[in-house]
Amino acid sequence: MIISMKKAATPEQIDHVKQLIEEFGYRVHESRGSERVVFGAIGDERGKERLTCLEAQPGVEKVIRILAPYKLACRETKPEPTLIDLGLGVRVGNGKLLVIAGPCAVESQEQIMTVAESIKHSGAHMLRGGAFKPRTSPYAFQGLRNDGLVLLAEAREKYGLPVITEVMDIAGIEVISEYADCLQVGARNIQNFQLLKEVGKTNKPVLLKRGLSTTIEEFLMSAEYVLSGGNSNVILCERGIRTFETATRNTLDISAVPVLKEKTHLPVIVDPSHGTGHARYVEPMAFAAIAAGADGLMIEVHPRPEEALSDGPQSLRPNEFEKLMEGIRRIAAAVGREV
Repeated sequence: MIISMKKAATPEQIDHVKQLIEEFGYRVHESRGSERVVFGAIGDERGKERLTCLEAQPGVEKVIRILAPYKLACRETKPEPTLIDLGLGVRVGNGKLLVIAGPCAVESQEQIMTVAESIKHSGAHMLRGGAFKPRTSPYAFQGLRNDGLVLLAEAREKYGLPVITEVMDIAGIEVISEYADCLQVGARNIQNFQLLKEVGKTNKPVLLKRGLSTTIEEFLMSAEYVLSGGNSNVILCERGIRTFETATRNTLDISAVPVLKEKTHLPVIVDPSHGTGHARYVEPMAFAAIAAGADGLMIEVHPRPEEALSDGPQSLRPNEFEKLMEGIRRIAAAVGREV
């Protein structure tokens, strides 16, 4: 249930209604917008009649039942977009386009430093790089692990770029949180509910990648797990779904962007690199994502894609990424956005 307070509600009235919700046995999710305060009452809906009676309380504008199963993620709970601080002055959800770039996997100091320098020069805001890599084959490169985290931290320090890297299991959360500014939960873990609960207990922003066969509702329910743990800093990432089509690695669901923007207050970004699997398709799909209203992009960049230990075919060279950024600025300007 949503309890929306009047614009003119006094602090005393607001505090009293919050206290009543808690006394009814509900957990309160408070959202303070520019004009009014909105409470989300999280708990057993069998007692919703008691909450409905709150409409009679001074300062209450209306009580609304939320039909969506994702109570905290839905836009009814928080009409205004969520703004997330990613560190070093970088934010997402403020209307500006966030660009995250970097290699699929951290391979060496030379590689990650070369990429960090080049994407910084081109105008990217955040550095991505996998230190722990979930791979389909057990014989494929699994990442540099802790050494990779150290290299990412060095790149952040030298080039002033906040860092995002993937967390694969509960055991890795603590150490990765020491080095990363944002925790990525990959497509394979989008319904690893124990992992989602644990990252929900951290104070780090969390980026959730949509699973290969995950519906929009399932995607938002995964976000709900993180939000219900107390972590309100969740970013959703569309990265392609599995269909019958084989011309691309996945089918990038651009329609997911406006659908998600309608249903949730959380920032939505798009990964055209994983979404297509081919470097030549990254640019047009990045442009399409901006036009569809995405809050940001995640692009894979590698100095020598032909030698990459992971996802070389979909990685742009630094000079190609620089060209892409020029196009991103033009498209963003055309739809009234800033980069």
